[in-house]
Amino acid sequence: MVDGTGIARPKMAVAVLAAAILSCIEPGPVAADDAALWRALGSGGHVALLRHALAPGTGDPAAFVLGDCGTQRNLSQEGRDQAARIGARFAANGIERARVFSSQWCRCLETAGRLGLGPVEELPSLNSFFGRFERRERQTRDLRDWLAGQALDQPVVLVTHQVNITALTGVYPGSGELVVVRRSGDGALSVLGSIETD
Repeated sequence: MVDGTGIARPKMAVAVLAAAILSCIEPGPVAADDAALWRALGSGGHVALLRHALAPGTGDPAAFVLGDCGTQRNLSQEGRDQAARIGARFAANGIERARVFSSQWCRCLETAGRLGLGPVEELPSLNSFFGRFERRERQTRDLRDWLAGQALDQPVVLVTHQVNITALTGVYPGSGELVVVRRSGDGALSVLGSIETD
């Protein structure tokens, strides 16, 4: 259906949604190269948003139960190997320890653990809302508020899902991709760029 503007309503709805997402985060400078992004992560005041490693499929089975990995979509062996390689990339760039927070989904917790950067703390605001989009605004706001209250005096890695990263940053990351975000003194977030880890 087309309204008086000549724009099909579904297309207009998508445009409105995209504008809403992008209005929540300040535009960053031209994407930095990988070396600059790694340096930024090690300098404080920055956060790495990591989409979990390779887990074949989409979403989760209908019988999904939080805390029961047997009911969830999990990392493949390739995904497990990828997560370990990502951890090695951190170490190779001078980051051997970090504060690591994860979605409570098993594929995220396993990714976070295989990074080898230190203890992993579960953070419910990183949980997926795929198929539960009514939770998007509240969870994204909760995550933004949480980030505003963190010291960020050491590297911070948040392991989560594509939908969460896109809602916060407007970036659509691939599996195992890092999105580097800077937090300014007033709590505003800006995307510096992303690192494809494989």
